[in-house]
Amino acid sequence: MLSIPKSSCVIISALLSCTAVHAWPVQSNDTRITAANGGLPVVDIGYELHQAASFNESGGYYNFSNIRYAAPPTGENRWRVPQEPTTDRSAVNNGSVGRICPQASPAWTYIAGQFIPQYLQGQPINITAAPTGGGEAPVLDPRTTEDCLFLDIIAPKKVFEQAGGGKGAPVLVWLYGGGFASGDKAGINTGNPAGLIRRSEDGIVFVALNYRLGAFGWLSGPTFQIDGTANLGLHDQRFALNWIQKHIAAFGGDPEQVTVMGESAGGASIMHQITAYGGKPGRDATDGGAPFAQAIIQSPGFLPDVSNTAQEQRFETFLLLANVSSLAEARKLPTEALIAANLRLVAQSPYGSFTFAPSVDGDFIPALAGILLLHGQFDKDVKLMVGHNTNEGLYFASPENANETNFLNNIRLSIPTANAATLEYITTVLYPQVYDGSYGYLDPIQRVAVSAADLGFVCNTRFLDTAFKGQTYSYRFAIPPALHGDDVPYSFYNGDPIGPYPLTQSLNAALTLQDWIVSFTKNGVPTAPDVPSTPAFPQYGAENNVAVIGADGITLGIDDAANPRCTWWQKALYL
Repeated sequence: MLSIPKSSCVIISALLSCTAVHAWPVQSNDTRITAANGGLPVVDIGYELHQAASFNESGGYYNFSNIRYAAPPTGENRWRVPQEPTTDRSAVNNGSVGRICPQASPAWTYIAGQFIPQYLQGQPINITAAPTGGGEAPVLDPRTTEDCLFLDIIAPKKVFEQAGGGKGAPVLVWLYGGGFASGDKAGINTGNPAGLIRRSEDGIVFVALNYRLGAFGWLSGPTFQIDGTANLGLHDQRFALNWIQKHIAAFGGDPEQVTVMGESAGGASIMHQITAYGGKPGRDATDGGAPFAQAIIQSPGFLPDVSNTAQEQRFETFLLLANVSSLAEARKLPTEALIAANLRLVAQSPYGSFTFAPSVDGDFIPALAGILLLHGQFDKDVKLMVGHNTNEGLYFASPENANETNFLNNIRLSIPTANAATLEYITTVLYPQVYDGSYGYLDPIQRVAVSAADLGFVCNTRFLDTAFKGQTYSYRFAIPPALHGDDVPYSFYNGDPIGPYPLTQSLNAALTLQDWIVSFTKNGVPTAPDVPSTPAFPQYGAENNVAVIGADGITLGIDDAANPRCTWWQKALYL
């Protein structure tokens, strides 16, 4: 699951604006040194010297762009865990070369971009044919490279200047969404952090990182895992998070105050980082704990992937598209051939799916995240703020799912392990053909949307809230249409209009959400000092409390995920 792509409702600014530069004076016994080139600061991170790419005069922060955190995952390193970078101190790196990981989009997103506005406006559904190939003709971004394991750091000047002089500032790390098939650290699924830094009074360090996508990062299955590692995107994230623990102090950050924030695939990734190795020590953790103290998880989205058969078929299809017969042969292919195979594989994704997701691998993910949370197999020391939107599932509901046969087929595709009795229970008890609103839907499309939301997003937040025994902060984003991803531009509001929606009626919502994010990052308790009318954010507790973000303000309510359907989904009785 993912943030809504460019073809539909939410488009956010991706670039950080930069103006004049300021110099940083030399300090002895410090990891920072000056450089002759432009006077921008340089940080010594051991294996390289990295210079700030720019200084934002109006925002008062340095932008350290494209810092390598791992060796290139190319050649024999393809489909293997990330490796330490090699040392190269021969020149100062200013991060001038942008990098994004190879990525792809399903063809059905072209249909969704037309269908959703028509449906929301009550218009007749009229879908035009997709361009040749089933979607927008892919134009390869010139930044695309397999050598993409890089991160960006935005450090306010006053924070950076105090590096080494105390414990450092709280750190906010962003993991982008994109269905595990697309996205990057400064792309359309990411926002400009300027507003958050401003709201923090220059008191936080912001980090965004790339992780491998699609077939490059999420292949799995019995044959693949003989010589490859499943869930490499999660390994990339954890490697970067461990990098932050080692190096963020040099940029003014406090490694003991790291909050990880992610939406959709990013939120689901954090969910899996919390449950990594079932809470036991793993190959890249000494104590089994997550390499962060807090997490803000927005609409954590993924389809359960437990079927060895489905994983094996996906791997075999990739090899077929790449015109090879083994992983060893695939490692010898040129990047262009692998990118082409990945594009075709993801383009063929069933409606509402992106082909790839975290998969049960017997290692990083020993069982479904919901099961691990249910059984207490996770890092219980992490503090959480979670959120979901009221209309998460519509983007993933096909306009063709207007009859019982298509609804059943949709469920069968989503959970291929379900037997006939389970499918009947889902379609007649959990989501029956009752369109009076008593089950949360009024027509067949909404029925699909509600089931997709429960399985892929909403219930995941409930699993987290209950696993942490209500000692969490939970919100529901309800500003119409409240589609999946609609809260992201509010989270990253910096004064620009939010997509097609007028912000003037919900400015306080953006300011409140940003205040919550910043205050939680700083002290673990979300407050809204910039909007005094906002009620106090209650803990989830035994009462299932949530804060509701509406167009007319913030109210308090009860979690709509506290229902028997989510209880059933967490037990994974479809296995």
